[in-house]
Amino acid sequence: MKWKLWERAAAVGLILSLALSCTGTIAASEDIPSRVLRLHVLANSDSAADQALKLKVRDRILKDSGVWFTNADTRAQAEAQAQAHLSDLQRQAEDELRQNGCHDRVRVSLEDTWFPTRQYGKLTFPAGTYRALRVVIGQGAGHNWWCVLFPALCLPTAEPKKDLDDVLTKPEEQLTGSQYRIQFKTVELYESLENWLKNLNF
Repeated sequence: MKWKLWERAAAVGLILSLALSCTGTIAASEDIPSRVLRLHVLANSDSAADQALKLKVRDRILKDSGVWFTNADTRAQAEAQAQAHLSDLQRQAEDELRQNGCHDRVRVSLEDTWFPTRQYGKLTFPAGTYRALRVVIGQGAGHNWWCVLFPALCLPTAEPKKDLDDVLTKPEEQLTGSQYRIQFKTVELYESLENWLKNLNF
């Protein structure tokens, strides 16, 4: 559909106004995804049984893989550990399923994955494309679970070498506070509108 000139101008103007209203937030929030590694576990479906299995797989992976990630000083090191142990992680996940009478296959990979703004405890992570260790059970069509592998925020029994404030700059650290959630929603809206505008047929 062809857009009229005034409609196109209005869309561009809205994006520019959003960008100007949160320029600092956008600049700092764009760097946060590059500093963390997320774990993303997707259930086969939304049935109660599949959701329960998802949590069992999650617990098994966190229990067995903690030592690989707690010694990482950088995201690159954590990512290298994940890459080196992809087959081990798959075996752990499938073994946990078999112990619980499930014969679904599991796919484990490192991928760039888009996440919306999400609250994690007292922290708020902005929308963006994050590097993620993805564990997909069966069809992967159910609700997902995620956490932060680096820094090791989701390994409660571990003593990580790096905490979140060790890997974020001061502005980025301040942005993860919950008071910035509204600003992150504005950034998320800005990015959604920008992508939408790119796909329009002018």
